[in-house]
Amino acid sequence: MDPTRAPDFKPLQGDDKPEPPLAPDSEIPENGPIMPFVLADYNTSIDAPIHPKSYKKSMKRNSSQPSNCSKGRGGSGSIPLKRSGLEPFSNDVSSESECGEEDEQQGESHAADANSSKLRSMVQNIADLEEVPCGIIRQARILEDYEFPTHRLKTTLHNANKLPLVIVACGSFSPITHLHLRMFEMAMDAIVEQTRFEVVGGYYSPVSDNYNKPGLASATHRVRMCELACERTSSWLMVDAWESLQPQYTRTAKVLDHFNDEINVKRGGIKTSTGDRIGVKIMLLAGGDLIESMGEPNVWADADLHHILGNYGCLIVERTGSDVRSFLLSHDIMYEHRRNILVIKQMIYNDISSTKVRLFIRRGMSVQYLLPNSVIRYIQEYGLYVNEHEPVQQVISNKD
Repeated sequence: MDPTRAPDFKPLQGDDKPEPPLAPDSEIPENGPIMPFVLADYNTSIDAPIHPKSYKKSMKRNSSQPSNCSKGRGGSGSIPLKRSGLEPFSNDVSSESECGEEDEQQGESHAADANSSKLRSMVQNIADLEEVPCGIIRQARILEDYEFPTHRLKTTLHNANKLPLVIVACGSFSPITHLHLRMFEMAMDAIVEQTRFEVVGGYYSPVSDNYNKPGLASATHRVRMCELACERTSSWLMVDAWESLQPQYTRTAKVLDHFNDEINVKRGGIKTSTGDRIGVKIMLLAGGDLIESMGEPNVWADADLHHILGNYGCLIVERTGSDVRSFLLSHDIMYEHRRNILVIKQMIYNDISSTKVRLFIRRGMSVQYLLPNSVIRYIQEYGLYVNEHEPVQQVISNKD
């Protein structure tokens, strides 16, 4: 997130240290960089080859273990369409209106014959794919009721030859779009194909209401839209409301410290196939425009950049017209931590932006197929973004 939008933002001068202080390095697991070292780095071989016999034994052992999800890319599994395949979310339960609608549909299916019932059941699963089902527990609306969501966080590393990784996306998500969902899938593909890591979870972390940005819906609405977008369209993505519930703007480095504290400090990381526990690497997922803001003078504290890029790492999704690789080459801190940065090139370009979506809504234009249907219905129900105004420059810059 852009630090200049914090209400108390002051440009840092010289050796000024940002407040509050960052988590100590000793609490962050040393899983190594996201990109494996090569001979040119140290003129020695870093990554030892996998022994064929031990690798085969590990694969047989992993394949013999039953899994709650059907097999899929990177162990992510398929989309659970049945309510039994979903676990509680956090605190607030779905509304009675959602339950009532589902009960009526079930009553109609019982009255029909077997073939009609089966067909209606299939249609119902498709129609409600993006809705949070009756009984799913939502994220808290006040900090006192907050619980860290772990219902889709893997408890055991499936591949003994890989290291665990959690992906975190910070942003306004006002509203969340299909590009925000696609970014995680593109990151998953890149990690599976190019790294030695196994993704064990993914999180959206919406910013708090103290983020000074026109067009920002309330945190309650943004968290709920994120839940609607991913709870039934994904088998591994979750929404964490901690940042949105904070009474003040929280720096991105501190948000990553929060995830490290919840996953590694409080829960002791993740189990391996041998029963041992190892630390989970936390990485920030961001667009090219956010990374370019890191090069603006007196915006990001150097200590924060070293903390984010050095201790955690960053997955950068390129956008049309951006040259992230040239920017990394010219930025001293980013170049220093280049092995902990993975640039993800879009194979099919998708430039959907929340700014343009809000503009379309204000103009009464269709946003169908730009957002999940459940998010569109939520925006319509609460009348979001209709009677708001945004600076022309923000709409033209389209950095959202």
